[in-house]
Amino acid sequence: MIVFFNEYFTNGNVASPRYPFGIKYLVTIRNIRFKVYKFVAMNEQSNENKLIEGEDFYFTPEGYKCFTEKYHLKKGYCCKNGCRHCPYGFDKRTGEIRK
Repeated sequence: MIVFFNEYFTNGNVASPRYPFGIKYLVTIRNIRFKVYKFVAMNEQSNENKLIEGEDFYFTPEGYKCFTEKYHLKKGYCCKNGCRHCPYGFDKRTGEIRK
């Protein structure tokens, strides 16, 4: 017969703590479980946001990733970084949009 009271329970003549590892341990386990679920959910998202090499970007001879005009139009706004293929006409030297 198990009788619960406060933080201890008795099983016959033996008294043991209800949470042998402490409440901090249980909170840590819950946080790890939440992070794992979040990671799995992130990886199971649809491929809509995935970039396609050759269509959304290409690599320059120096090894940098360069976004294409199609990617910028899909993004929907100008980031004002002076991108090489900016369809919005932003000029980094003047800081103005030409179009």
